[in-house]
Amino acid sequence: MSGDLSQGRGLRGDQLGAARYYCQPTTPSPSPPLEERAGERRPSRCPPTAVCQRFCAPLPALRWRGEGETPVAVPRCDQFNLAALFELGLTRAVLKSPSVQSATGYRLVKLANGSHSVHSLAHHETFHPVVGPVAEAEALYVRQLRLVERLQRHTGEFVLWDVGLGAAANALTALRAARDISCSIHLLSFDHTLEPLAFALQHREALGYLGGYEAHLERLLREQHCAFQDGAQTVRWDMHLSDFPALLEQPSATKLAKPHAIMFDAFSPAKNPAMWTQPLFANLFRLLAPDRPCSLPTYSRSTMLRVTLLLAGFFVGVGHATGEKEETTIAANTADLIDGPLDRRWLERAHRSTSAEPMWEPVYRQAPLSPATRDKLLQHKQFC
Repeated sequence: MSGDLSQGRGLRGDQLGAARYYCQPTTPSPSPPLEERAGERRPSRCPPTAVCQRFCAPLPALRWRGEGETPVAVPRCDQFNLAALFELGLTRAVLKSPSVQSATGYRLVKLANGSHSVHSLAHHETFHPVVGPVAEAEALYVRQLRLVERLQRHTGEFVLWDVGLGAAANALTALRAARDISCSIHLLSFDHTLEPLAFALQHREALGYLGGYEAHLERLLREQHCAFQDGAQTVRWDMHLSDFPALLEQPSATKLAKPHAIMFDAFSPAKNPAMWTQPLFANLFRLLAPDRPCSLPTYSRSTMLRVTLLLAGFFVGVGHATGEKEETTIAANTADLIDGPLDRRWLERAHRSTSAEPMWEPVYRQAPLSPATRDKLLQHKQFC
């Protein structure tokens, strides 16, 4: 989830993607046929008017649909941001592209079981593959976090971190599971882009799981915050649009609401190594409140990840099966939240593994345990 810059004078990917929709037709004049290029539908190149030269010039993917269309006034390029689009009233422009493939790098895909999901062209990965967004979120997060049971017993505000908002399937599945419980949820979502969420709203009917939350999600896109009442449930939802590893290193991170549960759903270590390093999980563990039980499930079952979590300070166990995965991983700051803790037999296998040493830097690689890491594992209270 680490942020990166795209062409266009320092625009982030989410800003660039939204910017491609900023030109609005002033008349319903006919548009020339759409070009077909590399499987993507792109409107014709915009005319070289003086108004759009300084903004369109660095953005070769930016297009108009035809003549007789003029751009709306936009801020200076170096001040352009996603919030500005919504101030200009362009929510509908972002949310109503006729193409199944987004100009910003996402595609709607149909899974083998008939459900639909979102595919990232940049990372070459599909969100919630195999069983689909809702089924995976229910198995991996809702049931594994014991979310319903914990909320039924909980008093006060329950803080849920959603690391990797993506297309919001995990967050919405969790909220929907608890909508009939009298509870108060503070949901904090983290991601470096809002593109997949905007794309999901374009294809809400095919995806299905966004139903009933559209207005809240559009406000979240505009303001990075929304609050609402849903049945017996009260929700405060904050969006942190930032580079997550960098955010955890900032002094301001200590002011974030301390979580009771964390849904961790970053792209795979091979595609997004910055989200799976030992320093990241160590920083995350330090932000937890020692007197507040917190669990963190994730889809990976790799030895490397489990060693990383143990060295960060977590207790770690075997997680529930989901899709084609026979097991996943769950970590917590208290052993009471782990049903199947890793034991010494697992530790022996880790010692023999050729891919167990944590990533200390955001560069993917595989390596056996170092002597220093072996010693630290043996001293972990889970194995004492």
